[in-house]
Amino acid sequence: MAIEAVKVSVTINGLEKSAKVEPRMLLAHFIRDELALTGTHIGCDTSQCGACSIIVNGDVVKSCTILAVQADEAEITTVEGLGTVDNLSPMQKGFWEEHGLQCGYCTPGVMMAMMGLLKENPNPTDEEIRIGLEGVICRCTGYQFIVSAVKHAARLIAEEKSEPAEDTSVVKEGISS
Repeated sequence: MAIEAVKVSVTINGLEKSAKVEPRMLLAHFIRDELALTGTHIGCDTSQCGACSIIVNGDVVKSCTILAVQADEAEITTVEGLGTVDNLSPMQKGFWEEHGLQCGYCTPGVMMAMMGLLKENPNPTDEEIRIGLEGVICRCTGYQFIVSAVKHAARLIAEEKSEPAEDTSVVKEGISS
C-alpha cells in the first residue's frame, strides 16, 4: 500500500517554502532533500551528535528527531539563515576569526546550538559554553577553539547592539525632518 504524500509548509530562513512528503520523512531530510539546504548535516541518525541542530520556532532542536509534518507552519532557521559569504553573522565571524572548526562537519550544528545559548545567555562563561555544547559532538577538536569562537561571537553581538542607530533624518536648509 502506497503512503500518501502530505504537504508541509514552513518559513525557513525568512522564505516560505513547501513540498509534498511522506509523513515519515524526518525534518533533517526535508530540509536537505526537498528544500536543498545542505548546511544541516546528518551525522548519526540517532539524535546523539547534534550536527543537524537548527532553530524551530525559537528553540534549538535536532532536526533528526522531528518529522517534517510536525514542523508544518513552523518558523525555521538553519545555518544558511545566519549570514552570507559577503555578510557573515557574528557567530560565523566568531568561528572564522577564532578558527572554531577543523573538518567543519559539526560546525553548522554547533553554531545553531550556540545561537540558542546566546539568546538565553548573551555573555556566557567558558563553562556555560561547554555545558551548552553537551548536545553536539565534535570529533576533531578539543572544543577550546569552539569556546573561543562563541565568546568572540558574543562580543560581536554585544558590539552590534551597542552601536548607535544610523541617523536617517534628512537635513534640508538647516531644518531636520
